[in-house]
Amino acid sequence: MQLNFSSYTLIEKHIVLEDIDPVVFYGVNNSHLQMIKSLFPKLRIVARDNVIRVLGDEDEMAKFEEGVESMQRHVLKYNALTDEDILDIVKGRKTKNDAVKGVLVYSISGRPIKSKSENQQKLIEAYEHCDMVFAVGPAGTGKTYLSIALAVRALKDKVVKRIILSRPAVEAGEKLGFLPGDMKDKIDPYLQPLYDALEDMIPAVKLQDMMEKHIIQIAPLAFMRGRTLSDAVVILDEAQNTTPQQIRMFLTRMGWNTKMIITGDMTQIDLPREQRSGLKEALHILHDTEGIGVVNLDKKDIVRHKLVTRIVDAYAAYDKQVQVAAEKAGSKSKLGKEKGNDDEHYTTFIDHIDNDIN
Repeated sequence: MQLNFSSYTLIEKHIVLEDIDPVVFYGVNNSHLQMIKSLFPKLRIVARDNVIRVLGDEDEMAKFEEGVESMQRHVLKYNALTDEDILDIVKGRKTKNDAVKGVLVYSISGRPIKSKSENQQKLIEAYEHCDMVFAVGPAGTGKTYLSIALAVRALKDKVVKRIILSRPAVEAGEKLGFLPGDMKDKIDPYLQPLYDALEDMIPAVKLQDMMEKHIIQIAPLAFMRGRTLSDAVVILDEAQNTTPQQIRMFLTRMGWNTKMIITGDMTQIDLPREQRSGLKEALHILHDTEGIGVVNLDKKDIVRHKLVTRIVDAYAAYDKQVQVAAEKAGSKSKLGKEKGNDDEHYTTFIDHIDNDIN
């Protein structure tokens, strides 16, 4: 709508806030909205839900539209907006977040998510230079969280159209068949760590919308069969629990404009003892393949509670004692390289070794 007066022209526009939470934009008790109004006194501004209705001078309206667009981009990138940010944006200055280097994405609370160790940085660099990356290391080294952050960044930057996350549900066959609920109810507990990471980076309402539109997909590994995964970042978590057949199937799902990250911890294999780990076999076969990166993380990269590092150290020391005792007993061949997976006699043999250690 346009109203003509002798000295100037009044126009009315409706601006729709897309892909962001209006509460974040308007602020608690509309505090951000009140500040925006104070910075544009020549405009009449009314906001309802995700629509801002503005009436005023044409030149001032153009400045307002540019400012609101910049604020929306800021919220999309940083998941936060402060009065200081609003002032900086309207005045054409860089916000404090723009000065932070090496940030992948921001959490929903505005916390910068970036590498915290040398090997985590290697993971980021491998992702940037390779289309497929294996990230292997103990619990708490940030393999999954950092991988999901890389995927969220790619989606926000429109490098890909979707994120696909998967895990092998070790018990998702007949053993879950008698549990109550539909398939989603049965497999969701296995996929919860992936939900947790996403919920830390994407506001709940937006995340739900993305999942309903299949922009973000989370599914057990078995659901990948027969698909071609294109225009996506695809993450396979807990890959140490795949069989050789499963991981081979997964790796060959890769389509155009797709990056894959495969994470795993070789010390936490839950497969039956006689079953080989697909991750270990894949690393052996593919480690020298062009376009594939392998990043090994260790206890120095652990970012959880300090006790996690001590636990990892204690188990590593125990494993070494077991190996030494096995060698002394002349049974190294029985243990094999994958203790607890390749040797069906492992449990019986460990009882004898424990006696030797103790």
